[in-house]
Amino acid sequence: MTDKGGRYPGWEPGIELRDDWLGLVVEDIIDPDREIVDPHHHLWRHGTAENPAVYEMEALRRDTEAGHNVVQTMFIECRSYWDQDAPDHLKSIGETRTVAEMASSVPLDRAQIAGIIGQTELVLDPTLLNEALDAHQEAGKGLFKGIRNSGARDPEPQHLAIPGRGVPNQYGNPDFVRGAAILGERGLTLDSWHYHHQHQEFLDLARAVPHTTLILDHFGTPLGVGRFEGKRDDIFAAWKDHMAELAECPNVMAKLGGLCMPDNGFGYMHRDLPPSSDEIVETQSKWYAHMLDVFGPNRCMFESNFPVDRTAVSYQVIWNAFKKMAADLDETAKEALFSGTARRVYSLPPA
Repeated sequence: MTDKGGRYPGWEPGIELRDDWLGLVVEDIIDPDREIVDPHHHLWRHGTAENPAVYEMEALRRDTEAGHNVVQTMFIECRSYWDQDAPDHLKSIGETRTVAEMASSVPLDRAQIAGIIGQTELVLDPTLLNEALDAHQEAGKGLFKGIRNSGARDPEPQHLAIPGRGVPNQYGNPDFVRGAAILGERGLTLDSWHYHHQHQEFLDLARAVPHTTLILDHFGTPLGVGRFEGKRDDIFAAWKDHMAELAECPNVMAKLGGLCMPDNGFGYMHRDLPPSSDEIVETQSKWYAHMLDVFGPNRCMFESNFPVDRTAVSYQVIWNAFKKMAADLDETAKEALFSGTARRVYSLPPA
């Protein structure tokens, strides 16, 4: 997901850290006592010595302590802190080890990093794959919950701020399918980041590994830039059918968030003012409503996708938007969306 320099290709280092700009829209916290498990955030050190972009524990605490009652979070791999001196199949263990060390430093009265999703190539020979998974579990000190081996790939990456690193037919590769099945056998999950036009590949994978829990990140990333600019309504119409089809696979869960990424095409990051929660609800709620209709709250979880979505919206505002979108649901559904589904899917302990 990042290049060898440790940053996203085409990404302007630090654009996700614009506190002054995000501070132009400040809102009172809605339902401040609502317990939240944020199942999707990153920690990283990108950029260069001259122009660094660092989002680590201090930055995460500033966001999670900005008013909402965030009690637990999940770290999701982003190719940070890799051990470049290790064998290729073990380089990513450095990320799990580093984040586990960061998690151990969090005071008990603060939001805990309760789980880690690492990265390992699932096409590895089973012996090497199991060796890597064993190493992740040892390095994670009880926090390692699964893998994200992203398949995001587009033939026109020059139009994307965050072009994926997937390879052709990644999810259909028999070796990948075998690796995904091994995760299920070990009780580990598989997160997926891919684009909306890759739906069939992911659907085929879900059907091929019914005993592995798959988590769809970011609505399947409906793109809105490049050749997809101005086609959101058409994409939404097809996407609705795709999500209904995917929801028929009981092993698939869904993260609801990530629509504020630059490549979704809403253009928030280039404006004079960031969006309010009301604007997020107005422009995005139909995507959330459809996922709740077809998957149900017990298979959905709200996610921040920070600091990537921080390019567009503050932590206060995005969780206010989620709470507004869930306002008419009953308490059982709200508990699932804000904490319960994440805890169950990732086998997290109580807060």
